[in-house]
Amino acid sequence: MKVLDLFCGCGGISSGLYKSGFEIVGGIDFDKDSTETFKYNFPNAKVICDDISKLQKNIIMEHFPNDIDVIVGGPPCQGFSNANRWQNEKEDPRNKLFFEFLRFVEQIKPRIVMIENVRGILTKDNGFAKERIIKNITNLGYEIFSEVLNASDYGVPQNRFRAFFVGFKNDLKNKEFKLEKNKSQKKITVKDAIGELYNFKKNDTDKYFLKTEPNSEFRVYLRSKSNFIHNHQIIYPAFSTQEKIKHVKQGGNWKDIPVELFPKSRNNRHSSAFKRLNEKDVSITIDTGNSHSNYFHPIFNRLPTVRESARIQSFTDDFLFIGSRTSQYRQVGNAVPPLLASHIANQIMNVIK
Repeated sequence: MKVLDLFCGCGGISSGLYKSGFEIVGGIDFDKDSTETFKYNFPNAKVICDDISKLQKNIIMEHFPNDIDVIVGGPPCQGFSNANRWQNEKEDPRNKLFFEFLRFVEQIKPRIVMIENVRGILTKDNGFAKERIIKNITNLGYEIFSEVLNASDYGVPQNRFRAFFVGFKNDLKNKEFKLEKNKSQKKITVKDAIGELYNFKKNDTDKYFLKTEPNSEFRVYLRSKSNFIHNHQIIYPAFSTQEKIKHVKQGGNWKDIPVELFPKSRNNRHSSAFKRLNEKDVSITIDTGNSHSNYFHPIFNRLPTVRESARIQSFTDDFLFIGSRTSQYRQVGNAVPPLLASHIANQIMNVIK
């Protein structure tokens, strides 16, 4: 099953599909660092760094001929709204990339399409946006299934809700397909994900080897063959920030910090401000931040490193991130957790078989 990943980012969806036996043959994104990361981790794929709206049909068919089985991506769909339901949907700039996604589907005619989006897209305007997305894909000859899934239900140590649309060519007749919620999955905690990295010290980058055997199934999954930990630059924030966060207990937030440590009123802050992760629970949603991030390490008075954040996203240690540290954080935060994508891929594969 050959996969083309549109708006591929660093490759979270592709990583999950690859682990389930799919072949990643292409990725397109306009962010240079993301495409460099994608290219490094999927060296056999054709990777294009460009705005997909600028790629003409002859270019598409030259690089991606009609043997693509699956097209995946996360195009924004904010323009589908009751407020402008009488306007031409294709002319709304907020829908531009969604219809570019459909252009690729129409030209390549894959057997399966998969779209990832924010959880609210299914309920926006009492389901109007969901209906329009489904209608537009159905018109191209696909049967569509949609569901909101929480990554923590599928072995990812993080609460992360995302909406997924999966479409099968009508001739595949997949009435039995369901994006099932895997409630029986044992929750993986923050400590399961990053606890074995606690002993690494700042500036010891040449010693970032895990010398002990992994002691859980999840850690076996995470480990690279070399046991070396990449993208693990340990940086501590400004002293004033450390002074604040040291007062926050695990699972706590800014409310644990003495009021005198804030130069201005602290009471108008969001509940996620100065949030310290609880190592005995799943993480809050990993964001794209760096110095302005809202989640802190459960033990140390700093942010999780890129690798720690990547592990919480369920990226394995052999998945390397390219670019500046800020760019790496952004790539991790924007990604779909590979284990969640892998679960969907397994369900798709069962249908195909």
